[in-house]
Amino acid sequence: MAYSSLNYKDGLAVTGKPGVIRSWPMVPGVDLAGTVEESTSEDFSPGDEVVVTGCGTSETVWGGYAQKARIRSEYVVKLPAGITLQQAMGVGTAGFTAMQSVMALEDRGMVPGGREIAVTGAAGGVGSVAVAILAKLGYRVVASSGRAEMHDYLKALGATEIIDRAVLATPSKKSIESERWGGAVDSVGGDTLAGLLRTMAIGTGVAACGLAGGVTLNTTVIPFIIRGVSLLGIDSVRTNQAQRRAVWARLSRDLPLRALDSIIDVQPLSNVVALGEQILQGKTRGRVVIDVNA
Repeated sequence: MAYSSLNYKDGLAVTGKPGVIRSWPMVPGVDLAGTVEESTSEDFSPGDEVVVTGCGTSETVWGGYAQKARIRSEYVVKLPAGITLQQAMGVGTAGFTAMQSVMALEDRGMVPGGREIAVTGAAGGVGSVAVAILAKLGYRVVASSGRAEMHDYLKALGATEIIDRAVLATPSKKSIESERWGGAVDSVGGDTLAGLLRTMAIGTGVAACGLAGGVTLNTTVIPFIIRGVSLLGIDSVRTNQAQRRAVWARLSRDLPLRALDSIIDVQPLSNVVALGEQILQGKTRGRVVIDVNA
């Protein structure tokens, strides 16, 4: 293994919070990227550069915070040409989830040239990659963040506007409000997701992929039955290999690597517990890549 990464689930695992590790002992690390040393599968040969993202790793399968791993072949994807091992972990589960979310919204009918697209938790891993992808594809991206110091960072990724997270997260007595969004990628959940649902345009969708703002959703059926809004759940763990290859193919085509490089912060494995605390407190930016050999 060359690199792993830091995701919200990794923060929970390495700081001893419940809800991630289900089998002991466990090597945490949801993601890993490295080179095949030995394979009993015809799909892989020694020397292949490969990537694994969130296939039960850090839950029931030993993960990426180590220098070697033995992984079932159906979890493994050959790295697309043009993406380095470090960039692959700059993508990681967060970027994989961001691309899944965009693809789900496209399947729902989202196309460039329409209404603005909202991205919540925009300075985090999922949000940063989602902003970069959507901007490259030609969407007008509005980034939601509670950190004023991240505005220039988000504009550099392609956001056309930044709104404070309170705009969406403030509770309302109304079941539905003025239409604004042509789609949304939400990594926050809780009141933020409820606020999005109230303000989605007719026939649009929200890709829900995170819970940093809480697991409780206080909403009504009104957005669904009056405006036909779709709530699209994004699960990056139980995804078959064909789907994984399709997502990585889209990432290799539609994720601007220069933008990806600008959001990567490479850190040694020895710092992972402190970094885990930071990501749970919302203090990280972009994507933290873990050098497991440093």
